[in-house]
Amino acid sequence: MYFDSGSGGGREAVSQWSVYDGRRPRVPKAAALRAVCSCDWSGPEHLLDWEAIGDENLTEGADDQADACDRDWEGHTAQVEAATVCLPETVTPLLAQLEEEIDKLTKTSPVAAVRAARRLEVVAERVGYWAAARHTTSDLDAAQAAVHLVLDEDAVRRLMAPFGRWSLYR
Repeated sequence: MYFDSGSGGGREAVSQWSVYDGRRPRVPKAAALRAVCSCDWSGPEHLLDWEAIGDENLTEGADDQADACDRDWEGHTAQVEAATVCLPETVTPLLAQLEEEIDKLTKTSPVAAVRAARRLEVVAERVGYWAAARHTTSDLDAAQAAVHLVLDEDAVRRLMAPFGRWSLYR
């Protein structure tokens, strides 16, 4: 959905499902919710009953359908995770603990949580550079890497391009 912000050519794009309630001009009313993935997977449609939703906010009125989409998504990601390269047993709990600690930090000091997340980005970029530049790009093509990284080929190129081995344009 694109919202006209007034004058000029720039328009803000919105893909959040809850805006499709038909209440604003030129905003369609969604018939169903469905989980989708960048890998081209689509979950089943979960029809919206507008008579039952009535005047309720769509995020509340379609809560059951949104939960069903979440379950579909979790099933899809579990299947994808099982089909991709496995992380070592030592890494998975460390990443989960780090995520949990940053979530806790968000409640007590949001700015510290942002700082921790930024630090995590810096570390990921530094270690990712060597993994990508020295190994992944020489061992796999973009299609193979996409399967292992659970991305489409364009996203793999965007991820690897800063590491200097893959072009965005091939």
